[in-house]
Amino acid sequence: MALRIAIVGYGKMGRAVERLASEYDCEVVRRLGSSENPNGGALLADQLKEVDVAIEFTTAAAAPGNLLKLVEAGVPVVSGTTGWTAELEAVRAVAKAKKASVVWGPNFSVGLHHFRKIVGEAARRFAREEAYGVWGWEIHHAAKKDSPSGTLLSLQREISQSGYTGSVSLAANRAGLVSGTHEIGFDSAEDTITLRHMAKSRAGFARGALRAARWILGREGFFEFAEIVEQLD
Repeated sequence: MALRIAIVGYGKMGRAVERLASEYDCEVVRRLGSSENPNGGALLADQLKEVDVAIEFTTAAAAPGNLLKLVEAGVPVVSGTTGWTAELEAVRAVAKAKKASVVWGPNFSVGLHHFRKIVGEAARRFAREEAYGVWGWEIHHAAKKDSPSGTLLSLQREISQSGYTGSVSLAANRAGLVSGTHEIGFDSAEDTITLRHMAKSRAGFARGALRAARWILGREGFFEFAEIVEQLD
């Protein structure tokens, strides 16, 4: 039986999820853009009876309220909205208290998460080399609001958690229709090592979200996508 999903946020990411849903044996049964879901008003248990999992890509202003509404309605949710990390712990606490099922992440590209592990291994090695400094750079489309992105900040955390104790200089650009490029560089007087991940389209993010939607069904907890990516079918 197909997994019945609601798309919360029917923008470019929502449409990418819908376009690929059938490849993951998912059926879109609700599409809720901003006009259909003002202030989360459509995210009620009696309106979502036929939904197995919600996939949420909206805005930083709307996401915390959407997640709380979905948790209250008892609907498992996958959210890739960024820019609201200041409220993340409060939402996590409510989800835990309600024994909810949530997957959140700043980036649902499976390739990006393998890239992050490669960056961590590089940082572990260069932590022993005092001659090297580290920098991070990204570019996204002009409509992306948060800068630096949650993804670049997660790469910075990965570097620090891997043992590199120096500062990591970050820079971000917003222009055009770029899906997303992230670079990490290790630089010395003798050489430069550059690691780059470049998203070619939104399809990679949509595929990760659909895989997460299948994974979360029947599980309880608040999970970050980075924690579960290697468990996905």
